[in-house]
This record gives sequence, structure tokens and C-alpha cells, in this order.
Amino acid sequence: MNAMKPPKVVPFKTNLSLGTDLLGQLLEKGKKYGLNAIFPFSTEKIILAEWVHLKCRYGCSKYNTNWCCPPATPSPEKVRNIIGEYTTALLLVGTKKCSDFYRDNQRKRSVQVRCWRGTVGLERTLFLEGYYKAFSLVGECCALCKECAYPADCRFPQEKRPSVESFSIDVIGTLKNLGKMTRVETDTGATYNYYGIILVE
Repeated sequence: MNAMKPPKVVPFKTNLSLGTDLLGQLLEKGKKYGLNAIFPFSTEKIILAEWVHLKCRYGCSKYNTNWCCPPATPSPEKVRNIIGEYTTALLLVGTKKCSDFYRDNQRKRSVQVRCWRGTVGLERTLFLEGYYKAFSLVGECCALCKECAYPADCRFPQEKRPSVESFSIDVIGTLKNLGKMTRVETDTGATYNYYGIILVE
């Protein structure tokens, strides 16, 4: 594969950065949706991997059934170009009970919808603060509809966003790159962390 030169990053929010006041505002809003931490980081720390796309294609029942999952989301090569247009991102961290992860019921769906709307809401806040490039990648699959309309038109196009994994992001590898230890939780009685990302600048 030919190495492609990343596109030049065009800053929209010149001479300003994500200050502590704005991060505090985002976290307060995020707490209403189940988030408990937000960390800014360089997009150079994001690890993209082809195998993540394989896991979506061959290991997930949502493949080819959801607007926020492959093949409706960008290919790994396209994602590399998109990430290359950003320098800064936010890692969103929330906590859920493992017992809910293994269920397919209304309670799990309501938690997913809450997290989804919270992440998109933070993106909107950033946009209104002048971060016009802000774009969110949400943890887990979209559950805004009980059954996705795919391939018919999405019922919530303004809230439609790719999941982190559908963007070919190696979440565990990226967390290690950020110096954050994580592991796959196997105790269904425990809680686990879930992660979203907002590409900012």
C-alpha cells in the first residue's frame, strides 16, 4: 500500500485551546448522561487497525443492519484521512454494569440511548463554543430506534454518528497509548468502563 501524506490540518479555533472552564462545563453536562471523566489528547495517540473492521464484519450481529456500523460507516483507509484532519480529541469515560451488557432489553437500550444523546450533546456544545469541526464517535451500537431503518433513511439523521469501533479504532491499544490501563471485564456482577471520542480540532 502506498503511504499517503496526511492532509494539512486547518485550524478553526485559532489561538484558543480547550481550557479548564470548558472542560469543566462539558464534564458537568456529561455527568447527566452517565459520563464521569473527560480527557483531551492528541489524535496521534489514536490507533487505527484493520482487524477492528474485521471484528465488526465477522463478529457482530449489527453488521449491515445499522447506519452507525459498517459497511455504512467509512472504510479504514477513509478513516485515516479523516483523523488526519484533526490534532485534538476528547476521550469520554463512563461506567456501566456488566450484567446489562449481556442483555438485549429495554433497560439496556435506554442506557445506550442516554449515553448516545449525551455524547452528541457534548459535540453540540463544542460546536457552539466555536469548535466547528467537532464530531463525535459514540461507545457501543446505536439504539435510538428499537430496530434500525437501515438501509431505508435514518429516522434521526441529526444524531446519527459512527460508533468508535466502526471507525476502526483499537480502543484498548489507544488507551494503552494514553497511559490508561484497561482490561476486558469477565465478572458479570462488576462494572466496566465504556468509551466515546469526540474529534475536536
